[in-house]
Amino acid sequence: MERQGVISFAQFMETALYCPKVGYYERPGAVIGREGDFYTSVSVGPLFGRLLALQFSRWLKDQPAGAVQLVEAGAHDGQLAFDILERLGSDRPALFARFKYWLLEPSEGRRQWQQRKLEKFAGHVCWASSWEDLPPDSVNGVIFCNELLDALPVHRLAWDAASCRWVEHGIGIAGDGFAWRRMDDSGSDWERELLDAGFEFSPELLAALPEGFIIDFCPSAGEWWRRAAGALNSGRLMTIDYGLTAEQLLAPQRSGGTLRAYSRHHVGSDVLTNPGEQDITAHLNFTQLRIAGEKAGLSSEEIITQARFLTRVATREWQGKLPTPSELRQFQSLTHPEHLGRAFRVLVQSRQAAPPVD
Repeated sequence: MERQGVISFAQFMETALYCPKVGYYERPGAVIGREGDFYTSVSVGPLFGRLLALQFSRWLKDQPAGAVQLVEAGAHDGQLAFDILERLGSDRPALFARFKYWLLEPSEGRRQWQQRKLEKFAGHVCWASSWEDLPPDSVNGVIFCNELLDALPVHRLAWDAASCRWVEHGIGIAGDGFAWRRMDDSGSDWERELLDAGFEFSPELLAALPEGFIIDFCPSAGEWWRRAAGALNSGRLMTIDYGLTAEQLLAPQRSGGTLRAYSRHHVGSDVLTNPGEQDITAHLNFTQLRIAGEKAGLSSEEIITQARFLTRVATREWQGKLPTPSELRQFQSLTHPEHLGRAFRVLVQSRQAAPPVD
């Protein structure tokens, strides 16, 4: 900022969250759960991972004989991987014997956390720091992430009604803190990029858009999904996250964008204070991901709420038996519309295995 005057919010957000020295997600100690800043489905208890394990085992049965892979990106401390592996190891030993669990993790610090957490599964777990480190024959199985893509850096775009174009707003220094600054020439063709991400702007809509309407746009989410789709030889690609369709993101009630910060279980709109000390997130554009996957040759299976997704899995899991009181409490938190059930959505895309060559 001292050199340039203004930087993009995406650069500010990336530094605040992922800087190896001061980034929020590199901090030791709890940032998730009762002692942290926010709850996730994983912090509710092990049921979430157990239900995912059940669904993954059904998907993996569709794979041809031979080695299969589960690839989790954004595993944080490895707790979800632990819950999934624990369930598969105890209930699906034949499947457990033929698969590897890959964690896609660029952070050395988080890899160390995960290695400690998953020590008992050492023979089944591998790490990759980038997509290039995954198996050379690509992935046959499932690639998934949970609450990862909503924390990728976003660009803040505001509608300039006078010039009929989208203008980026970046961050500059203001006294001892930071402030929003207009970037009249950021060097990007935002109109084209928004169109590619599924935003459809009819002349009538553009005429009605109020001055300063905000879209928090994440090109890196679409790029991440494109690369994940490219790594999937056969199987499913899935994300569970906060998000909406492109059409829903243009609703009048979202004229201020979806950026927010979490600290000590309080949500706020001031994302510029205390960088590195609070979580920053924005709603995912599921239309953008769907388009990116389909362009890479994937078939879209569904975009549904977490409540519906987990209810369907749990119905099969508990058929003919009752859940324990602990499982029931966890399930209610995971599916209740005022907790996690409606806020999170699940996108699943797939690629069928190529038929064998005669």
